[in-house]
Amino acid sequence: MIKNLAIFILFQCFICTAFAQKSTILDWKTDVSLNTYLIQQMHSEYDARKIEFNKALTSKTNTSAYIQSVKQKVKIVIGTLPQKASLNPQITGTIQKTDYRIEKIVYQSFKNHHVTANLYIPEGKGKFPAVLLFCGHEDLAKATESYQQTAILFAKNGFVVFVIDPISQSERVQLTDETGKALTRGSTTEHTLLNLSSNLLGTSVAAYELLDNVCGLDYLETRPEVDKAKIGCIGNSGGAMQAIYFAGFDDRVKIIAPCSYLASRERTLEMTGAADGCAQIPGEGNAHLEMSDYLIAAAPKPMLVLAGRYDFIDYNGTLQSVEELKKVYQSLASSEKLSLFTYDDGHGISKPKREAAVQWFRKWFYYDAKPIIEGNLEILLDKDLFATIKGKVNSSYPDEVTVAQKNLQLFSEKAEHRRLFSQLPIDQRKQKIRELLGIRLTSEKTEIEKVGKGKIGHFDTKFDKIILRKRNEVPLPIRIYYPSAKAKKIVIWVSDDTKKRDSIISQSLSERSEEIIVAVDLRGNGETMDKPELNDPKYFNKEYRNAMLALHIGKPLIGQRVTDVLSIMEFIDKNVELNELPIEINAIGLVGLPALHAAFFDSKIAKINLYQCISTYQYVLNQPLAKDRYGVVIHNVLNYYDIPNLINWVGAEKVKFNP
Repeated sequence: MIKNLAIFILFQCFICTAFAQKSTILDWKTDVSLNTYLIQQMHSEYDARKIEFNKALTSKTNTSAYIQSVKQKVKIVIGTLPQKASLNPQITGTIQKTDYRIEKIVYQSFKNHHVTANLYIPEGKGKFPAVLLFCGHEDLAKATESYQQTAILFAKNGFVVFVIDPISQSERVQLTDETGKALTRGSTTEHTLLNLSSNLLGTSVAAYELLDNVCGLDYLETRPEVDKAKIGCIGNSGGAMQAIYFAGFDDRVKIIAPCSYLASRERTLEMTGAADGCAQIPGEGNAHLEMSDYLIAAAPKPMLVLAGRYDFIDYNGTLQSVEELKKVYQSLASSEKLSLFTYDDGHGISKPKREAAVQWFRKWFYYDAKPIIEGNLEILLDKDLFATIKGKVNSSYPDEVTVAQKNLQLFSEKAEHRRLFSQLPIDQRKQKIRELLGIRLTSEKTEIEKVGKGKIGHFDTKFDKIILRKRNEVPLPIRIYYPSAKAKKIVIWVSDDTKKRDSIISQSLSERSEEIIVAVDLRGNGETMDKPELNDPKYFNKEYRNAMLALHIGKPLIGQRVTDVLSIMEFIDKNVELNELPIEINAIGLVGLPALHAAFFDSKIAKINLYQCISTYQYVLNQPLAKDRYGVVIHNVLNYYDIPNLINWVGAEKVKFNP
């Protein structure tokens, strides 16, 4: 018995090894193929933007028209913000200092979603100019030493300063257990996970932060100490990105000063990939929006860019964006309103940058440009600045609605819209879903390159090694296995885990004696899978950089993989040996969703067997901590349909979910 078992094990190993040896089809460094493709697509979008931008510089009229165009694009890309609630502001405490006081503030942005902040108010009679101070990713947020120093320095120089805690930081951690303990390690992870589910609903963490900040400005305008005609904003690091978005969205701010973040979106995405989920919005590249465009939308307001020459933020990208801003301000005859302050340090709003910022704000709001010198400033502990009773909104407010919970509410609210969309004629639904998936109809035909043949172990089963090509698409490696008997059907196999798929195929060939098996690695899987080390594990996604870049250019990965499946169907249809047979798809993992979408577009797919695949996007909303979900994100999909809708359109009898 032991001898027979050993022989069986060796036999199975032989089969799997034989399969594995024959599995490599593409003969180049394939792990960069998808990223290279995405970067090329991005460059083509920004090349188009360069043409538009250069035309804008030909006259003042064209520059003004470009600014208006950018403003419209910004509104479209950001989307509709969640509905504002009554602010219901509370002053929960006051700290009196010699020449200023700090008020602890809590207000609502959307209903039952509380925002914590500190308001610094100078001594003396107002009205004072005011500054919104947006924080970077430090866990202490408003209590971070450099932000306290920035606020105090502004207050000592005659400004009301409103320092707002961002989502996921300090008192505003969203994903917590029943005791209020954070379920993730740091705000960048939480931002990214919340952004994923937000994108499905047509919004983003950047949009949620923008809403908080817009409401913060609403609150500032209610304060009797504030001169509403003189309000500006400044932000550092991730807070600078908030300031950049704010500049392009809200005309009420009159001065903008981003610190340690302005760069080139195009350069950054090519060199280092996407940052965390609050730092970009899907579709920016597709809309031809560079990071500088959000600031161009605010031109010619006074603008100060603060930078560290040795920052990890790409300084050459900073110079590139500032150069674009200079050209716009020159065209508008307002060059004096733009300035770049660079200091020989790294990331952060250091003392020289703080002094330069206050001097710039005083120049335009007080008409006083004398140098600012920062003395010793008294810094408080974070607990001294807490605005909530327990130091966390989730623990302090029993009715608190987190971003994750708000997304579930939006999912329910959009149910009627999904129902109405389902009633549209099929052609209209297909057109809209192609748009959401970023699929462009093309006359390009598939081309086949045969690169060899082989057979599997004991079985008289041969296979063809094929490269499937289509112009401007990632080549696909395919293995086609032909049975010795007459085939009765074609089974296409796709999987997130191609080794698992190949093992299943190799061990079940005897059971599939009448099937032609087409095993294909959809882009980003198998031979073209990205290197794990190029995707920061804190983002909970093994293909994060490619998934975010795909969303940026308006071609989500799921849509690209639908294109791959449809290309396979086109190949089968053109092959006289194959085109008369019924077609099934076996999909393991989340690649089942591209297969399901392909069946919606091509009725020749007779059956789909889905293994370990989600059956509704609501699972994603209910499980924000789950990993590796960005590959199936379709921006704003839940405004139009969910997976059950798709199953109904394909035909429920065709679709089977398996464990």
